[in-house]
Amino acid sequence: MAVVKPFKGLRFQKSAGPIEELVCPPYDIISEEQRKAFLATNEHNVIRLELPKEGDDIYKKAGEVLNSWLENDVVATEAEDKFYIYEEEFVIDGVKKNFKGVIARVKLTDFSEGVVIPHENTLSAAKEDRFNLMCATGCNFSQVYCLFEDKDKKITDVLDTANQTPIISELTDNEGVTHRLWALDSNSGLTELFTDKCLYIADGHHRYETALRYRQYERDNGAAPDAASEYVMMMLVPMESEGLVVFPTHRVVHSLEEFDGRQMLINAREYFHVGEISSYSSLERNLKEEYDLGKISFGAYFDGRYYLLTLKTNPTLEDLLPELHETLRTLDVSVLHSLILEKLMGIDKENMAKQINLRYTRDADEAAKQVDDGANCAFFLNPTRVEQIAAVGSAGQKMPQKSTYFYPKLITGLVMNKIK
Repeated sequence: MAVVKPFKGLRFQKSAGPIEELVCPPYDIISEEQRKAFLATNEHNVIRLELPKEGDDIYKKAGEVLNSWLENDVVATEAEDKFYIYEEEFVIDGVKKNFKGVIARVKLTDFSEGVVIPHENTLSAAKEDRFNLMCATGCNFSQVYCLFEDKDKKITDVLDTANQTPIISELTDNEGVTHRLWALDSNSGLTELFTDKCLYIADGHHRYETALRYRQYERDNGAAPDAASEYVMMMLVPMESEGLVVFPTHRVVHSLEEFDGRQMLINAREYFHVGEISSYSSLERNLKEEYDLGKISFGAYFDGRYYLLTLKTNPTLEDLLPELHETLRTLDVSVLHSLILEKLMGIDKENMAKQINLRYTRDADEAAKQVDDGANCAFFLNPTRVEQIAAVGSAGQKMPQKSTYFYPKLITGLVMNKIK
């Protein structure tokens, strides 16, 4: 089903500087302050390609920078096709974790074919930005992050053979995450092992949809059937990896002209048990307890106060949300969006997609600060489980946008994929 191939990776050369000065996180989690810091770190930091903002035409400028780096041997394409084995090692709550996957070229397929499976909706503005950048540079700078089932551990065993070869790149970033990269020969057997796999997008829905659009753009302009634009760079990770960590993405509601938090809670009591909580730390502890019990719950914050909302068992979700697929009814985020944001607050799906009255952040303190600074309210969520992601995708359903946040993020710049 999945066509997974090695490729000649585009990588920084030693003359560019130390690798820790050349990489950056994915574009969608970089603040402007962080972006400027990466610019100052090294004149060749990949931020100039991943998130360009200087010049009258930022995308054209990124293309010019890439061409200059190619001409001056700052970056160069490998001589032979390789699979790149990528490992992240990190600490969560004092426990060391790690996961490993393979970076490869994967043949683009429409979602309707059931090979690459999405799990959440996307935002329009991000896709337009990524498409313009792809057209100007003809390159994938960061990977689409996908999961796959590897119950027999055959692919995991191949990934682990990388430990017997030299590390070609290693660094520890500002968050204390260690990144390691190895290269495996094209005859490692990975292409054959992936032929019966489905790939579940964990992170990078916008990048994948952009790659589909770019593929069509190249076809319309005469690209050959086997062109590099028929593929996209992916990081493929076994779903069974014990090191997989998913964080929630919290919601901030803003700019509603007629917001009454007290009335919202009164209305919410039709569906939820509502209790006031003394602090965020207490709310977080309560949310974890509800999560472990398999209950649907989330927190709310406005007027300096925190509240815990836990779904009642009667009426059932099947009665309350008959329009939702059964896999979506088990998700805290779907219930929040359907019962609270849409039904009680009048924020419809189009509004959410365009972020007219809704913002997203992983940082709970930042969410509360936005409310203190004038936003209407914030909602705090538990993380989505990995098995829920697979179930939603396999059922052909999509979660609300920004339903998952896989940690840590894949770093940008270790290896890139030239597609034109």
